[in-house]
Amino acid sequence: MQRTIPESDWKLLRRVHPLAVERFCERVLAEIEGVVHRGHSAHRRYLDIYEIVQQRDRQIASIFDDPKRSRALTMLAQIHTEGLLTDEEFKGLSRETRSALIASLRGAG
Repeated sequence: MQRTIPESDWKLLRRVHPLAVERFCERVLAEIEGVVHRGHSAHRRYLDIYEIVQQRDRQIASIFDDPKRSRALTMLAQIHTEGLLTDEEFKGLSRETRSALIASLRGAG
Protein backbone atom coordinates (compact mmCIF):
# COMPACT_ATOMS: atom_id res chain seq x y z
CA MET A 1 0.00 0.00 0.00
CA GLN A 2 2.30 2.78 -1.25
CA ARG A 3 -0.13 5.24 -2.83
CA THR A 4 0.19 8.93 -2.17
CA ILE A 5 -2.55 10.68 -0.27
CA PRO A 6 -4.07 14.14 -0.70
CA GLU A 7 -2.34 17.04 1.04
CA SER A 8 -5.28 17.45 3.45
CA ASP A 9 -4.91 13.83 4.59
CA TRP A 10 -1.17 14.25 5.02
CA LYS A 11 -1.79 17.29 7.21
CA LEU A 12 -4.34 15.34 9.24
CA LEU A 13 -1.86 12.48 9.70
CA ARG A 14 0.82 14.89 10.90
CA ARG A 15 -1.65 16.30 13.44
CA VAL A 16 -2.97 12.88 14.53
CA HIS A 17 0.40 11.10 14.66
CA PRO A 18 1.44 12.33 18.15
CA LEU A 19 -2.10 11.78 19.46
CA ALA A 20 -2.11 8.19 18.20
CA VAL A 21 1.33 7.57 19.74
CA GLU A 22 -0.03 8.85 23.05
CA ARG A 23 -3.09 6.58 22.77
CA PHE A 24 -0.85 3.62 22.02
CA CYS A 25 1.38 4.36 25.00
CA GLU A 26 -1.63 4.76 27.31
CA ARG A 27 -2.85 1.35 26.18
CA VAL A 28 0.55 -0.22 26.87
CA LEU A 29 0.80 1.41 30.29
CA ALA A 30 -2.66 0.08 31.17
CA GLU A 31 -1.52 -3.37 30.07
CA ILE A 32 1.56 -3.09 32.28
CA GLU A 33 -0.53 -1.84 35.19
CA GLY A 34 -2.64 -4.99 34.91
CA VAL A 35 0.51 -7.08 35.22
CA VAL A 36 1.73 -5.08 38.23
CA HIS A 37 -1.44 -5.90 40.16
CA ARG A 38 -1.41 -9.64 39.46
CA GLY A 39 -0.76 -11.96 42.35
CA HIS A 40 2.38 -13.43 40.82
CA SER A 41 5.89 -13.13 42.20
CA ALA A 42 7.79 -9.90 41.60
CA HIS A 43 10.15 -11.75 39.29
CA ARG A 44 7.30 -13.20 37.18
CA ARG A 45 5.68 -9.74 36.91
CA TYR A 46 9.02 -8.22 35.92
CA LEU A 47 9.49 -10.84 33.19
CA ASP A 48 5.93 -10.30 31.93
CA ILE A 49 6.43 -6.53 31.83
CA TYR A 50 9.77 -6.92 30.06
CA GLU A 51 8.10 -9.08 27.40
CA ILE A 52 5.27 -6.58 26.94
CA VAL A 53 7.73 -3.70 26.54
CA GLN A 54 9.78 -5.61 23.97
CA GLN A 55 6.70 -6.58 21.94
CA ARG A 56 5.11 -3.14 22.09
CA ASP A 57 8.41 -1.43 21.27
CA ARG A 58 8.57 -3.39 18.01
CA GLN A 59 4.92 -2.62 17.35
CA ILE A 60 5.23 1.12 18.00
CA ALA A 61 8.28 1.27 15.73
CA SER A 62 6.45 -0.58 12.98
CA ILE A 63 3.44 1.71 13.15
CA PHE A 64 4.91 5.12 13.87
CA ASP A 65 8.56 5.31 12.81
CA ASP A 66 9.56 7.13 9.62
CA PRO A 67 6.45 9.29 9.12
CA LYS A 68 6.91 10.41 5.56
CA ARG A 69 4.36 10.99 2.86
CA SER A 70 5.39 7.96 0.81
CA ARG A 71 4.25 5.66 3.60
CA ALA A 72 1.40 7.79 4.93
CA LEU A 73 -1.38 5.51 3.70
CA THR A 74 0.29 2.46 5.24
CA MET A 75 0.79 4.34 8.49
CA LEU A 76 -2.84 5.49 8.53
CA ALA A 77 -3.98 1.93 7.86
CA GLN A 78 -1.93 0.62 10.79
CA ILE A 79 -3.14 3.40 13.09
CA HIS A 80 -6.73 2.72 12.05
CA THR A 81 -6.37 -1.06 12.40
CA GLU A 82 -5.04 -0.61 15.93
CA GLY A 83 -8.08 1.50 16.85
CA LEU A 84 -5.95 4.58 17.43
CA LEU A 85 -7.90 6.84 15.07
CA THR A 86 -11.09 8.39 16.43
CA ASP A 87 -14.27 8.38 14.36
CA GLU A 88 -13.97 12.14 14.00
CA GLU A 89 -10.39 11.88 12.74
CA PHE A 90 -11.39 9.10 10.34
CA LYS A 91 -14.26 11.22 9.01
CA GLY A 92 -11.78 14.08 8.46
CA LEU A 93 -9.96 12.04 5.81
CA SER A 94 -10.84 12.25 2.14
CA ARG A 95 -13.36 9.77 0.79
CA GLU A 96 -10.63 8.16 -1.30
CA THR A 97 -8.37 7.59 1.71
CA ARG A 98 -11.23 6.33 3.88
CA SER A 99 -12.14 3.84 1.14
CA ALA A 100 -8.53 2.66 0.90
CA LEU A 101 -8.38 2.17 4.68
CA ILE A 102 -11.65 0.23 4.73
CA ALA A 103 -10.40 -1.94 1.85
CA SER A 104 -7.17 -2.63 3.74
CA LEU A 105 -9.17 -3.74 6.77
CA ARG A 106 -11.23 -6.12 4.64
CA GLY A 107 -8.05 -7.50 3.10
CA ALA A 108 -6.48 -8.06 6.51
CA GLY A 109 -9.56 -9.79 7.96
